[in-house]
Amino acid sequence: MPGATTGSFRVLLRMQIKPGMERDFEEVWAQVGDAITEQPANLGQWLSRSDDEPGVYYIVSDWVDEPAFRTFEKSDRHLGHRTKLHPYREGGSMWTMHVVHRMIGAGER
Repeated sequence: MPGATTGSFRVLLRMQIKPGMERDFEEVWAQVGDAITEQPANLGQWLSRSDDEPGVYYIVSDWVDEPAFRTFEKSDRHLGHRTKLHPYREGGSMWTMHVVHRMIGAGER
């Protein structure tokens, strides 16, 4: 339903990857991504590479609610996931938000 209120919780990460390690980072991210997507509270995640900033990636993950994400964030499974990606990181930041509305585009209908 266009404009439906979702109530989901979104996490947006901006990651700066060490020069020359971008392809390896993408491969490892895809290999270890199930640590997140297998969580019952996870609604999906996306990896995007910036067209404007070399070595910058954005990761979006959606969760059923904030408490479920925070529980996962403190888990051993998340620590393992982060440990595998850490060697590629040069820096990063995180933003969290609540999804208020989602409008489905014509290409998805």
